Amino acid sequence: MNARRFRLAVTAVLMTLSLLGASPAVADETCQSPFLPKVTGQEDYVYVWTLGVTGVADGNDSLVTVDVRPGSPTYGRVIHRAPVRGRHEAHHAGFTDDRRQLWAGGLDDSYIFVFDVASNPAKPRLVKTITSFVKDTGGLVGPHTFYALPGRMLISALSNATDGSGRTGLAEYGNDGKFIRTIWMPKEAPYGYDVRVNVNLNRMLTSSFAGKKNYMRSFGELTKDPEAMKAFGDSVIVWDFHARKPLQILRVPGAPLELRWALQPNHYYAFTATALTHQLVLIYLKEDGTWATKTIADIGENIPVDISLAPDDSKVYVNSFMDGTLRVYDVSNPFEGKLIEQVKLGEMANMVSESWDGKRIYVTNSLYGSWDDQFYPDGVGSWFAKIDTDPAAGGGLTVDEKFFPRGDDFRGRRVHQVRLGGGDASSDSYCYPS
Repeated sequence: MNARRFRLAVTAVLMTLSLLGASPAVADETCQSPFLPKVTGQEDYVYVWTLGVTGVADGNDSLVTVDVRPGSPTYGRVIHRAPVRGRHEAHHAGFTDDRRQLWAGGLDDSYIFVFDVASNPAKPRLVKTITSFVKDTGGLVGPHTFYALPGRMLISALSNATDGSGRTGLAEYGNDGKFIRTIWMPKEAPYGYDVRVNVNLNRMLTSSFAGKKNYMRSFGELTKDPEAMKAFGDSVIVWDFHARKPLQILRVPGAPLELRWALQPNHYYAFTATALTHQLVLIYLKEDGTWATKTIADIGENIPVDISLAPDDSKVYVNSFMDGTLRVYDVSNPFEGKLIEQVKLGEMANMVSESWDGKRIYVTNSLYGSWDDQFYPDGVGSWFAKIDTDPAAGGGLTVDEKFFPRGDDFRGRRVHQVRLGGGDASSDSYCYPS
């Protein structure tokens, strides 16, 4: 398809969505999938998928609820834990398209835990455990990103059961937990990590990391093994979303991790950050209908692990593992990332989640259990922070000192991914970036 026909097709899709009443997205976290209901207003709770530590507390992985309602007597405190039996290397989680369930995965044994977060949002309840992921999928290992599709969950995996390398694929399940299909990565780009969809463009992006032989190994040993350090991905794949067909392989050296599509109208681009080469990278649509990448900032000698995009596409927030710093880049011109602010949060920082209105940021500090051990060998030291922003003043960062779900609250539980719950949701208004 030539450039003119491609843009006409995009315009037709946008007009159709407008006639159907689709609303523009308001923020990155609630609109991680275009098929999720749009949620606005103040979140009521945040759900934190946490790693247990052997010999500390009960040792179990848990879904933890923190109260974030302003004025609540339990504001900033852990109010509920929903443990799962054992340690599974708790990592990522995602809502189903109706936001009634939260699916959470373990990278070690590939178990998937399904929580009911609708019946009592303050007290999620484990309702299903899927232990057959490896068998169902024909050998995928390490369920990573849980991405809502209509009536389905799309899951990216990190590895395989045959050799533990980074050769992997995507899996689809129904919201009822029944397996649907496996989509293997192409031989030329076998690695996987994140997955994101732009429904208006009918494009899906996948990124790449490493296999189980690497991510379940201690950080110190891994970094001293030259051969292991070569076994990381270097690709972002552009897919035809509806056909689930790879269209283009973009080479992005250094393990591109999290992907974030721009949310505003006519912004046909996305961002990622590379773990090993510490670059902030733009992925953009060219005039001829193909895609290209451009490095727009050097993040420094550390490991950028997670990014979040401001609701108006003006800023990218980047967390770095090695120096525990949150950085803010001005990307109002997406081809040039300008560092405008940074705040040191702790010895290491990991996931970063921005609120629906762009006024609050939640940050955790655990990456992988075996990697955390180099910094917190006794299982103590986990923290979870809330940072207030001031969009009108250019995004100034202020750590909320009243928000203290750390210390005894998280002792023995390493804090990984956060998902925002509550707020006002409309079942007929969706997160289409129109």
